[in-house]
Amino acid sequence: MAKESSHRVVMIVSAGSNPFEMGVATELFGLRRPELPVDWYDFTLCSPTPTVRMHSGFFQLSGVAGLTAVDHADTVIVPNRPDPLEEPDPHVLAAIRRADARGARLVSFCTGAFTLAAAGVLDGRRVTTHWRWAEAFAARYPRVDLDPDVLFVDDGQVITAAGSAAALDTALHLIRADHGAETAAAVSRRLVHPAHRDGGQRQFVEHPVPGTADTALGPLLDWVTEHLADGLDVTALAVSPATLHRRFRAQLGTTPLAWLTEQRVTFARRLMERGEDRLDVIARVSGLGTATSLRTHLRRRTGLTPTEYRRRFAPAR
Repeated sequence: MAKESSHRVVMIVSAGSNPFEMGVATELFGLRRPELPVDWYDFTLCSPTPTVRMHSGFFQLSGVAGLTAVDHADTVIVPNRPDPLEEPDPHVLAAIRRADARGARLVSFCTGAFTLAAAGVLDGRRVTTHWRWAEAFAARYPRVDLDPDVLFVDDGQVITAAGSAAALDTALHLIRADHGAETAAAVSRRLVHPAHRDGGQRQFVEHPVPGTADTALGPLLDWVTEHLADGLDVTALAVSPATLHRRFRAQLGTTPLAWLTEQRVTFARRLMERGEDRLDVIARVSGLGTATSLRTHLRRRTGLTPTEYRRRFAPAR
């Protein structure tokens, strides 16, 4: 049975906020999860005004807390703004500065990074934002270290996410950091969402989409994920490697080899998160082959050695 909550998450919504991002935060931090025996979150929406007209006027939000809720938050989330170049509400900026001064965790979704930067809490920090606004952000806030090519950046006290969908990955990352990999995996399964999309993964920018949906890859991808330990290579996946390569590029924005390696690393990480510490076993079962190969690919994708990864994400013994 879930315990009483002690970690307070407060999301600031203001005129034009994106309902999707608000929904992400509400779903992941506000929904009760009695099936998880962990100390879950106390989630609150707050606003500088009693009534908030959401993005494009689809609906109005009322009955939420005032900005004083920010003063009691352990984590403060700032969503996007429809025009990030407009000056934010000064009361919102003041609340963010107070939260930063007392050490609260600050999180932005999408162009919410503009709000954090306007509050002056991002100077000297590595951050990200939506690729479409990256050039404008860099010009407006030159003292912030912007990385426009990643899904999210965890810079300790400040975590910034790219586009709206990356809010899901960022929220799962926070749950993972707070409650461990198994809890984050359980939440992702309930969402029917991948448990791992690393913050360092590139944003998907302007990938061409074929005129006709190609469903032929589906069965192949399912079959491959069930045979990762079989030592498959790209030539084993198709009669025509060139055709397969073309379909992967069109449908997934990557190459067959890169996709196959990513699946193997993801499976290896899952094994480590479940407590397996024999590198040769993990490498063999995941299809990475050797402990050396496992170390190389894990560090390339996460920046961590197997020992560091287990220390951070494996269950305590």
